[in-house]
Amino acid sequence: MIEGKFVTLGVTGGIAAYKAADLASKLTGRGASVHVIMTRSAGEFVRPLTFEALTGNPVHAGLFDSSRLFRMPHIELATRADIIVVAPATANVLGKLAHGIADDLLTTLVLAATCPVLLCPAMNVNMYANRAVQHNIVRLKEYGFHFVDPEEGRVACGHFGRGRLAETGTIISAVEGLIGKTEDMRGLTVMVTAGGTREPIDPVRYISNRSSGKMGYALAGAASSRGARVILISAPTSLEPPPGVELVPVESARDMHEAVMNHYPGAQVVIKAAAVADYRCERVAGHKIKKEGESLTLELVRNPDILADLGRRKRAGVTLVGFAAETRDLEENARQKLAGKNLDLLVANDVTMPGAGFGSDTNIVKLFFAGGKVESLPVMDKTAVAHRILDAVLEIRRGG
Repeated sequence: MIEGKFVTLGVTGGIAAYKAADLASKLTGRGASVHVIMTRSAGEFVRPLTFEALTGNPVHAGLFDSSRLFRMPHIELATRADIIVVAPATANVLGKLAHGIADDLLTTLVLAATCPVLLCPAMNVNMYANRAVQHNIVRLKEYGFHFVDPEEGRVACGHFGRGRLAETGTIISAVEGLIGKTEDMRGLTVMVTAGGTREPIDPVRYISNRSSGKMGYALAGAASSRGARVILISAPTSLEPPPGVELVPVESARDMHEAVMNHYPGAQVVIKAAAVADYRCERVAGHKIKKEGESLTLELVRNPDILADLGRRKRAGVTLVGFAAETRDLEENARQKLAGKNLDLLVANDVTMPGAGFGSDTNIVKLFFAGGKVESLPVMDKTAVAHRILDAVLEIRRGG
């Protein structure tokens, strides 16, 4: 999606600078030509040699440093770039850019840029919430800068809140949305389910599974970046919803069934990536069950089969995609599910394989098409897998 693109990556002086190395590596791995600019403070956290080794290109630091690749780096790194990404973007650099200050290589080339500029803030929780910082962010958005907002969590200083640099996959999705893909899904409404449902036992306990929701969220973000209207029906996760999607939070399988059926009439593509509990407790205790006796028996009853219900109700013009997480007999189980639930495409993976399990940032899947074709994908990060699944959806809709 971004193969051959020229990406200028600005790295500023925050503890999250080490995460920029992963971003540079992943962008390079996707075929982008990545050129890193480091501020003087960034060099206190990560050495330039790290980025040179990961990208294969020299790192630029000083405004007046010579370059063997560019005659005028502060201009060419701006004008030749398809996108400029600043990750992490500290409060200092946001303040400079908001007020047109160009006192180093990075701020100078950003002001000289005509391509999209993507800012990825990361800083202390209280610093991010400061009125001056928030005012600068508002001003930069008014100027046309793009943002990937920081996530909530524990930051390096020990505080908990919003300030952590967004995950690499989230930033790459934003890059792809700005330069990578044409809007080939514009006009489509895509409904995606994600996460593992929770079935209550009592007010404090529940039955669930190991799903992290990462694959579903990657699909939602990828579809949105390609112009689709996206409805993300999500069981509880620790993930931030991708920018631009409509989030419908649910908890149990029955909650998800109701939400899916409510939104189904308006969708042209349905992707069921959630790990839905097959069973629920027949009776949910009204109070916390106390520890009494050596054993506890729970009576379980079947939950509604959302995917099967969608298959029975499938109407012309709808593309239905299911997922199968298997531990054995993957192909046999996948083909049975594909046919038995009236699917157009089934995405199957063996969750016992390294790089394909729950919570992983990568996946190894096989695509089973209703016409009999099977496509095996290598280990890929989940954003790349998501785009390949969407490519397959468009092939199916075109009659391919």
